[in-house]
Amino acid sequence: MRLHREGTPTLLLVSAAVCFGLFALLKWPVLPAFLSMLIGAALIAVFAIVVWFFRVPKRALPHDDTAIFSPCDGKVVVIEEVYEPEYFKDKRLQVSIFMSPLNVHINYHPIGGTTTYYKYHPGKYLVAWHPKSSTENERSTVVNRHPKHGEVLFRQIAGALARRICTYAREGQPAAQGAEFGFIKFGSRVDLFLPLDAKVEVELGQIMTGSASVIARFNH
Repeated sequence: MRLHREGTPTLLLVSAAVCFGLFALLKWPVLPAFLSMLIGAALIAVFAIVVWFFRVPKRALPHDDTAIFSPCDGKVVVIEEVYEPEYFKDKRLQVSIFMSPLNVHINYHPIGGTTTYYKYHPGKYLVAWHPKSSTENERSTVVNRHPKHGEVLFRQIAGALARRICTYAREGQPAAQGAEFGFIKFGSRVDLFLPLDAKVEVELGQIMTGSASVIARFNH
């Protein structure tokens, strides 16, 4: 299993802490044996969870210009028509996906084309499913323009646990549908803002797989 590069500092820190903890339990056995074993098992479990969080699954790039693919793994928590104030400044279809700490936290380009907009916003750390998290939390906004179908906006949003948003997409760069554009650490959310005439193909509560599940299709 390959691990994501964003996990290197965290894994080194956790590895050092776990090794020190296990060494202390063996070197200075002041606790009852069963309690030492329990603490040791807990330390190993923490390390395994962190390793699992930074896993990189093998996924083939999709090739479907009519489709808007999920930008992340997670559960659909919002499907509604809203006003998008940052870039489009008009009404759009919003589809939001909540990523739990157990999900893969890589973010993928939902459409191909060219990145026409990128902006990072510092902000709060409300829980990711809070209605105001889309406009008040720490977040990064990216817009891709497809040569045939126009623009789609997608926004990485930090949550109560997610304290680092990594965005690799920059204005003027080519964007390959399904390719990685970012990473969010430890629980978060991604919002998509689609054209009003897009045909949404998901339902609330549906589980998405990044770069594999179709969120919607362009109408033209």
